[in-house]
Amino acid sequence: MITRRRLMKTGAAVAATLAAPNLARAQAMKVRLGHAANEIHPGHIAALEFKKSLEALVPGAFDLQIFPNRQLGDDRQNVESCVAGTLEFCGGSGSTISIVTGQVALDAYQLPFLIKDYDHFARLALSPEGDAINESLMDGGMLGLQTTDIGQRHFATVSKPVRTVADFAELKTRIVPLELHKVIWETVGVNPVGLPYGEVYGALETGTIDACEINVSSMLGENLWEVAKHFTLTGHYPWHNVTCVNAAFFEGLSPELQEAVRTAGRESVKPTLDYTAQQDMAGREELEAKGVEILKLEGLDEMKTKVAPIVEQWSAKSPLIADFVKAAQQPS
Repeated sequence: MITRRRLMKTGAAVAATLAAPNLARAQAMKVRLGHAANEIHPGHIAALEFKKSLEALVPGAFDLQIFPNRQLGDDRQNVESCVAGTLEFCGGSGSTISIVTGQVALDAYQLPFLIKDYDHFARLALSPEGDAINESLMDGGMLGLQTTDIGQRHFATVSKPVRTVADFAELKTRIVPLELHKVIWETVGVNPVGLPYGEVYGALETGTIDACEINVSSMLGENLWEVAKHFTLTGHYPWHNVTCVNAAFFEGLSPELQEAVRTAGRESVKPTLDYTAQQDMAGREELEAKGVEILKLEGLDEMKTKVAPIVEQWSAKSPLIADFVKAAQQPS
């Protein structure tokens, strides 16, 4: 686990270099943002919207280059590079960030069936409780700037369609090797298998796994529809993507630029979520046109009842999670 304490010595040199006050706009600071998603994925849209807002707020201050499609590494490698300071900005899944930094508060977004829809997600992501979770990442070496949903998760299978809760039983299902995901999917009844994102297609194709819990954008962007022909709509939790900045780099910026970076993160949440929601609905039709069977889970309430105790269990792990849950459960 990488912690901020372990990075302070190496980060001090970076901060000193970047701490020059009154940065001239003519001297655009060259910075990079790496992520693993392709250009149609909401994760890439999140990066584009962040850049657009940042350039409008402080024109000429940053020369931000975005590297999608695993150009600088997979999800974990980009996050680790951002924590280490070799990459100023990154976009990464909240699950990966939790694993790399050891900060559990981001789990709040993936408590089963807690977040109802994209509008609910936006309200929480921009709430004081959402801000507190982003700030907590500083203890892991990064500051969270923008948390968005890159697609509600559903369930894809190769050969056996999942129509009822009983159909989940013993399916070898890819999960991110995160404790929360393991507990959720063991409770549902599958046989969870931890695999990196980039290995999912091959594992489905070879029969190493039978299924994966996945969103529409990844089904399309990773061409998983070629091997997984059954897609059951469950919406069990969002897949949160976080745009982050290296802690030492951020602390080395002038107050003006720090405020611009924070504001750009907040301003990019809503347009990214609008794109995600549109892609989720239109993408289902696209998957169907590609020969994927779209199913509704019979007995979704049964699934919700099985996993409901996990919300209370995880609330006890962190005051930040408990506060987030309370905010999520408040009437709109």
